Amino acid sequence: MKTEAAPPRFEDALKQLEDIVARLEKGELALEESLALYEQGIGLARLCHAKLEEAEGRIEVLMKDARGDVVVDAKGQPKAKPLPEDDDEAPS
Repeated sequence: MKTEAAPPRFEDALKQLEDIVARLEKGELALEESLALYEQGIGLARLCHAKLEEAEGRIEVLMKDARGDVVVDAKGQPKAKPLPEDDDEAPS
């Protein structure tokens, strides 16, 4: 039975992707190794994109009012609502 590892954090995936790009840009790899790295890089790029979209969705939720409209300031810029403070985590 094969268990799947948790996906890497965004920062880790981005670092791996940067390393792959650097290796591919050198042009010193065999074709098969280049293809394998390219495939791995595409997977990492998709993972990073998905994580960015998820973060964007969470930010949009924080920026909306009770009716679902984006809250803007006097200049028309999106305005985030402050997160409610948890009494257990508040500094003394």
